[in-house]
Amino acid sequence: MIQKNLVTGIVRNKYMWRNKNVWILLTGELIAGFGLWLGIIGNLEFMQEKVPSDFVKSLILATGLLAGLALGPLAGQIIDKYNKKSVMLFSGLARAASVIFMLIALETGSVWWMVVFLICLQSSAAFYFPALQAAIPLVVEEKDLLQMNGVHMNVSTISRILGTALGGILIVIVSLHMLYIGSIVAYLLLFILTLFLKIEESQPKPEIDTKKPLVVKSKFKDVFPIIKTIPIVFMTLILTLVPLLFLGGFNLLVINISEIQDSSSIKGWIYAAEGISFMIGAFLVKYISQNRRPYVILFTFSFVIGISQIVLYFADVAILSIAAFAIFGFSVGCFFPTAATIFQTKIPKEFHGRFFSFRNMLDRFVFQVVLLLTGFLLDAIGLQYMSLLYGLLTITMTLLFLLKTRKLNFAEPVKETTKSM
Repeated sequence: MIQKNLVTGIVRNKYMWRNKNVWILLTGELIAGFGLWLGIIGNLEFMQEKVPSDFVKSLILATGLLAGLALGPLAGQIIDKYNKKSVMLFSGLARAASVIFMLIALETGSVWWMVVFLICLQSSAAFYFPALQAAIPLVVEEKDLLQMNGVHMNVSTISRILGTALGGILIVIVSLHMLYIGSIVAYLLLFILTLFLKIEESQPKPEIDTKKPLVVKSKFKDVFPIIKTIPIVFMTLILTLVPLLFLGGFNLLVINISEIQDSSSIKGWIYAAEGISFMIGAFLVKYISQNRRPYVILFTFSFVIGISQIVLYFADVAILSIAAFAIFGFSVGCFFPTAATIFQTKIPKEFHGRFFSFRNMLDRFVFQVVLLLTGFLLDAIGLQYMSLLYGLLTITMTLLFLLKTRKLNFAEPVKETTKSM
């Protein structure tokens, strides 16, 4: 069945690949990913030289994240009020300009300039990424959204893998200055590519339901009544927190497994297994979801994520730890494109900027909390018991949400959306 759907889907979606905007967005994501990961490699190298304390390093990184979190409400309002292409252009240019502060940090050896760099970088990202998510439904048809989201996330994963590999090589043969110059070049190429985007965008006034009136103003808080009145969106938003239990402490888990097995090479195998499995999942989700409601995909793979966490109880066995990350990678590869498609199709377009800004803020906050919680639990009870705890928590949450959906009448609208895919 999947093979038949695969062939049918490829033939049916040929025209999507003839869309110039699709190629611009995907190429831009690949190039920007290189710039992002070159910068991350440079940041880690600079802090390793200048900041001896791991706690201080985490505080420095958190400063930038908090700046982006604080600007989330303003970003959402601006994205909904102004043209999304314009927001992407200005924020993209600001992201390129922010690297100048890091070059100053290298010249002066001052960590404070790095803090300024991170604040500016994360502030521009608070505008760029929600605008990008809001722009995707404007460049492809609704039935192609799931495939587009999957491919876009695959390109992001490829850029992460290749970007870190390239950064690891360049850090040995060139100076940090050249690494950041490469980052600036990547961001400027993204800016140039974005100039060629053609987005037909209007600002329609939504119809007001007299029974459930919604005050439509350019205020960030206006998105919350929208979320509450669409059960599938609210439930999906809560479910997207489930993978963060794994993602929040991802690097800490990998380091801990390496220490348990006394193997440095296991880190590479884990990252490779997770990345490849993610790409396979994001590619196949379009065909797995045929004739299935999106929320069925979400609950199924949320449950599988819990299983993958429990498998990490056997983290001392190399093959099982690799299998756990492979299962997780495939699951989130199916989970995230499905969730993104639900958000893009169910939330009215005039609220996309504020919604995706809110989701970005929520993810940043939860990510930081999970990171700190994971570090604490690793010290307190160890990886194996923590993985068991996280797995049971994930499965319990999934089952509770599944029982809750039986009381909510959103099955039929979702079915209609699935058919349109």
